Amino acid sequence: MFDIDKWQEIFATIKKNKMRTFLTGFSVAWGIFMLMILLGSGNGLSNGVASNFMNDAVNAMWIWTGETTIPHQGLKTGRPVQFHNDDYDLIKSLSGVETASGRYYMGNTRYSYGKESGEYTTVTCHPELNTVENMELLEGRFINSVDIVETRKVVVIGKDIKEALFKDIPALGEYVNINKVPFKVVGVCIEPGSTRNRNAYMPVSTAQKIFSGGNRLHNFAVTINGQTLEESQQIEERIRSTFARKLRFDEKDESALGMYNKLENYIQTMRIFQAIKIFIWIIGIGTLIAGIVGVSNIMLIVVKERTKEIGIRKAIGASPASVIGLILLESILITTIAGYIGLVLGTGLMEGINYMMVQSAGEAAQQGETVFLNPTVDFNVAVAATLLLIVAGAIAGYIPAKRAASIKPIVALRDE
Repeated sequence: MFDIDKWQEIFATIKKNKMRTFLTGFSVAWGIFMLMILLGSGNGLSNGVASNFMNDAVNAMWIWTGETTIPHQGLKTGRPVQFHNDDYDLIKSLSGVETASGRYYMGNTRYSYGKESGEYTTVTCHPELNTVENMELLEGRFINSVDIVETRKVVVIGKDIKEALFKDIPALGEYVNINKVPFKVVGVCIEPGSTRNRNAYMPVSTAQKIFSGGNRLHNFAVTINGQTLEESQQIEERIRSTFARKLRFDEKDESALGMYNKLENYIQTMRIFQAIKIFIWIIGIGTLIAGIVGVSNIMLIVVKERTKEIGIRKAIGASPASVIGLILLESILITTIAGYIGLVLGTGLMEGINYMMVQSAGEAAQQGETVFLNPTVDFNVAVAATLLLIVAGAIAGYIPAKRAASIKPIVALRDE
């Protein structure tokens, strides 16, 4: 392999046929370049969607009530199904449920501080909501269990509310009027993945007491401990059957009890992207194979042009192995160098796109507000592609090399 004469001959052949070598190498470089672009784009889409899922807990589930559409136990259709505070205790006790937060729906409420005012959404909740929605606290704290028990008049406001009402004034410790009732600001937060932080968070017990909610709850946000699609579906069925018995509706009546299982959606989406990645590999390798076939065809032409030379080599004692080695080395050299150039250009382009995206998107990209994120190719994939090129180069050169080794000297010397 390290025979200097052999390498000098290979380089002399390449130098003699520059255009042919360039076109051969270009087909290989283009194949690996497109493979890197496709893989990087697939990773970008997959990372972007996964990042958006991470804005809330991946194992989150939302449950809400509606009206019955199926007669059940002598009860007519169109009957409203309602949650109450004891249902919150029930759902927390169910196997598979990790955390739960109930909500009494207030709708848009008017906030005012000094001369500033505006309408914003008030989310009434238990402390566990922060686990479900992964909110980031910029100042202060979130709702705690003492706030719930003592029905404290406290509120955590979104960043946009703070900027609109308080401007540059610190909000913590100040009192903001919510529907003309003063509430103490104990925290300022942002919701990852949201460009509008116009929600405020209030203890659900306080909202029920002050705003005539009684013991009514409209929905639940929970996290489950299911790891697989089957486990999450079993927990979902357990919750549905439990409430169907308690609230007296048919288990199959999805209008009576609505559920959104984020883990199920996440797993199914990631499966789709896994299939897309496999499809990308198939297309990319197909493109690469087209380039490798081109190398093999060119090496066949090389063997045809050098038939007499090969015959002379064999006549003076050259072994078939040395002839095969010469052709193989030339094929591997062209394939590896051209492929590496395509590899570097492809990964470099993806890194450049990623850098420009980070610079232009800024805070939005960091919070996961995009469907295209970090479109780079994994280092292990790049190494695997390089090894694939070397093997492909050997395969591309083997058939022409085998043909060259099988040429009989007497036949080769007659060739014109």
